[in-house]
Amino acid sequence: MSARQSLARRVFSALAEGTADPPGVTRAAYGPSEQAAHDLARHEAEALGCEIAIDPAGNLLMTLPGSDRRAQRLLLGSHLDSVPHGGNYDGAAGVVAGLALIAEARARGFMPPRDVTVVAFRAEEAAWFPLSYLGSEAALGRLAAALLETPRSDTGQSLAEHMRAAGFDPEGVARGEALLRPDDIGAFVEVHIEQGPVLVGADLPLGLVTAINGGFRYMQARAVGAWDHSGATPRRHRQDAVLGLTDLVTGLEAAWDRIEAAGQAVTLTFGQVATDPALHGGSRVAGEVAFSLDVRGADAGVLDELRRDCARLRDEIAETRGVVIDFGPEFTWPVARMTPALIARLEACAQTAGIPILRMPSGAGHDAAVMAGAGIASAMLFVRNAEGSHNPDEAMDLDDFAAAVSVLWQFLNTWP
Repeated sequence: MSARQSLARRVFSALAEGTADPPGVTRAAYGPSEQAAHDLARHEAEALGCEIAIDPAGNLLMTLPGSDRRAQRLLLGSHLDSVPHGGNYDGAAGVVAGLALIAEARARGFMPPRDVTVVAFRAEEAAWFPLSYLGSEAALGRLAAALLETPRSDTGQSLAEHMRAAGFDPEGVARGEALLRPDDIGAFVEVHIEQGPVLVGADLPLGLVTAINGGFRYMQARAVGAWDHSGATPRRHRQDAVLGLTDLVTGLEAAWDRIEAAGQAVTLTFGQVATDPALHGGSRVAGEVAFSLDVRGADAGVLDELRRDCARLRDEIAETRGVVIDFGPEFTWPVARMTPALIARLEACAQTAGIPILRMPSGAGHDAAVMAGAGIASAMLFVRNAEGSHNPDEAMDLDDFAAAVSVLWQFLNTWP
């Protein structure tokens, strides 16, 4: 077994055991389980002779020194937090891939021509704080100070409070202090499991991400009508919040059909739909329905079109149903394009290694979007993964993971 295979098996096993929360794993952002994952990565990196640095937000940087320490570094990595009861590979695969590459270099006595830094970002999953990429934004000194007051979903305590309790420095984050600078990074490559079925369906081990979808999200939306008796209130007198929301769902699905017929790809998800159990009942017309809406796509114009559809449907539903659609705060994130030259080089590395690879977009968000947005040459390698993501059944084959590390090895040996 090679050095990289041995490290990968050991670390993935230790992560699964150390952060188990049946039926999956839970590594809460700025919680003990995320810290345990960071401690494990640090231990492995120190054993490989890496230099260790931790920034004010708690992001972990593990660096294998290169022969020219003034050259722009190769940055690898991803995040180590997970959703509640999630899978063991989402995010972690990118950190382990970087460490596996360093293990291979050490085993071969290879000194890279430049520093190789593996970063374990904090808090990528929006399940804990309703923000995307807050760890990677902070790693570049770009996290807005006001966001430090955002409460964590399960504790109600602010991001700043959680950072401080974990021993980090939210005041430094607010001042924009950072250990990573865009002009010091020659390229960022993030390995990540694919979170959909494309590679499984294509029977291919790896994908090369061309773009990371942008989107907008309403997490506190409501359809507000009037509570009434189911038998005593005629149809024409009802303001049924369920029917109002149904009109929104069917109207947006029709818009989705229109967009797909025009050859564009988007996703729309009503991930949460609920009535108040203290008020709802089998004999009541629902007066209010809480819901969430998540819209994603790779074309900013199409996203704007869907935003206009939301506004049009809101007005129509108010007129026809007497139901008010209140979308609440809107959270947006831009489309992120990966670097064409870097994609081409990684594709050539895969060909040299005899590994088939597919160019594809990413429907989910990733820390690479922040790096690309900061002007850093960025790319992503997807690893085939059965059974989806954000669930305990993630099923990445270690042979496919080894193929991703092989591509990184070719890249490290050929990148000028």
